[in-house]
Amino acid sequence: MESNTVRAQASIRRRQLLIAGGAVGLGSLLPGVASAQSAWPAKSIRFVVPFAPGGSSEIVARSTAVELSKTLGQSVYVDNKPGAAGNIAMSEVARSEDLHTIILGHIGTLAVNPYIFDKLPWALKDFKPVSLLAKVPSLYVVNADLPVKNLKELIAHAKRNPGKLSYGSAGNGSAGHLAFEYFKMASEVFMLHVPYKGTGPMLTDLLAGRVDASAIGAAAIIPFIKSGKVRCIATGSAQRLPQLPDVPTVAEQGFPGFEMTQWYGMLAPSNMPQANIDKLAAETMKAVKAPESQRRLTGDAAEAIGGTPEQFAQFIAAEQERWKKVIARAQIRPD
Repeated sequence: MESNTVRAQASIRRRQLLIAGGAVGLGSLLPGVASAQSAWPAKSIRFVVPFAPGGSSEIVARSTAVELSKTLGQSVYVDNKPGAAGNIAMSEVARSEDLHTIILGHIGTLAVNPYIFDKLPWALKDFKPVSLLAKVPSLYVVNADLPVKNLKELIAHAKRNPGKLSYGSAGNGSAGHLAFEYFKMASEVFMLHVPYKGTGPMLTDLLAGRVDASAIGAAAIIPFIKSGKVRCIATGSAQRLPQLPDVPTVAEQGFPGFEMTQWYGMLAPSNMPQANIDKLAAETMKAVKAPESQRRLTGDAAEAIGGTPEQFAQFIAAEQERWKKVIARAQIRPD
């Protein structure tokens, strides 16, 4: 009987040792598991641009993506997803669950769409702001054959030819649409709006003379200005641009306080862990301030900004308050 008791106690002791050993082994693995879970990004990041290729949005996104790819340890690639004034891409990214999809936020999608659409397939709460990336001044340009060299001449020409002059934009509610309507309100001049599906196709018709004028982000249009294919008659910036020192601002031409800049920022789906947001924001600030990025953006008259998620959230709120008044007065509606 005693020997049976001894054997039972020994068996229990062996099981206890095995359990303890297993626990120690599992404990030694946990730091590795935690490390693997926190190792973000774990694969390539898709940076969605909700517009067609060829505009300022792509220039800003690609410049940022190149620098982020150097510091995040994974490639960041740009994926253009145009349509429905950016709402198709915004809706898709809002539902993304892979934690490796982000999107380019823009004055059109964030400060205009909430006020021109009766119902959006996404909401601002579906996203977390990451960082403001860049601001790009709008340039007011005309077809090279239009007989005007400044805003005064454009206004006079439009009044002599009522209903005959047109301006193109990347679409209803786009930054270019907003910029020209803002100018029309300030100058009390009428020009017909012709919306396109992106800056690229609109620019094709502007160069061909099928539309007379446009307001376009500096990054996308400066090469065409320098080549003489279009004529820049005013800049929407607060000061003259170093790239176009002879072109006066809108404010200089009789409209004090007038300023129109497009802006671009980064957003992530709301399910993105805050730790990932903070890491992405920190690396994004480095990316837009990197010498190569600064060189690319400055060359296209874009101003690199950067900033925290909190600062970008405050900026979006201020821009919404600013532009909803212009949208209501101009009665801007979606396509």
